[in-house]
Amino acid sequence: MTIRIEMLRAFVAVAQAGNLAQAAAQLGRTPSALSMTLKQLEAHLGRPLFESDRKSRLTPLGAHVLELAQAELRQFDFTVRAIETSARSPEGVLRVASIPSMASFVFPAVITRLAGRYPRLRVEACDADSRQVCDALVRGQADIGIVSGAPELNGVRRTGLFSDRFGLVCARGHPLACQAEAPGLEEAVAAGLLGNTLQGLISEGAVRSALETARVTVPNTLSLIAMVSSGEWVTILPASVAELMPASLVFRPLAGLSSRREVSMLMRERTLFPELAEAFWQEVCALPWQRRDGAGA
Repeated sequence: MTIRIEMLRAFVAVAQAGNLAQAAAQLGRTPSALSMTLKQLEAHLGRPLFESDRKSRLTPLGAHVLELAQAELRQFDFTVRAIETSARSPEGVLRVASIPSMASFVFPAVITRLAGRYPRLRVEACDADSRQVCDALVRGQADIGIVSGAPELNGVRRTGLFSDRFGLVCARGHPLACQAEAPGLEEAVAAGLLGNTLQGLISEGAVRSALETARVTVPNTLSLIAMVSSGEWVTILPASVAELMPASLVFRPLAGLSSRREVSMLMRERTLFPELAEAFWQEVCALPWQRRDGAGA
């Protein structure tokens, strides 16, 4: 016997519900049929997935299988949706993922121009952090991605778009925003330096260490803005990210920090609609990146 996708779906439903009755109702099956499916799965594995027949607690193996099964179901469901979307899109589908700071600059202009050239084109655009964008490309869930840094991925083409300087971001009324000279690292740490997801791109060891050992790290950009806006915290970000923040925040050079964040575009070498991917690539390359290159200098 092989493990079928519906076996995994049944197992995940029961594990999440904590009982057969509720899971069976969600899946439109009878509890007895669901129980039989779980027994077949456990028989194939040779070990129990639940600690009792009540199905309320997972065994250590069950917890591990749940994590793997959820990931597999997400991938399977995504693939099914992608197949159906492609079949319904005569001129094709283009899937693009970008870091938020670039999505607002790239998406409106490029997608508008492509929509004019391909009236029946379907575009799926999303914003995510660089790691998630790279994962989507590797898994075939995106055709083109825009990320921070210069990652080299197997089967993925890359080009650099621009670079901008890192600097200190703080509330407009913060003492570090008002002083005449550029703040130093010690002053930033004393002011409550927040770590964030871009700190790994900083080359200066002292600055990177200060961010990595920060008492508080905030991966989410909106939460980061809210905390810095309170005036109780500061952080270090690239200049183009700071441009998107509210006027209540300011960007300042940090003494001793010269690191720059490179922004790259990535494209899978094998895409379902290569003409569309290449058209998007060329449109992005034609944007006025020279106006952004050197930002924060």
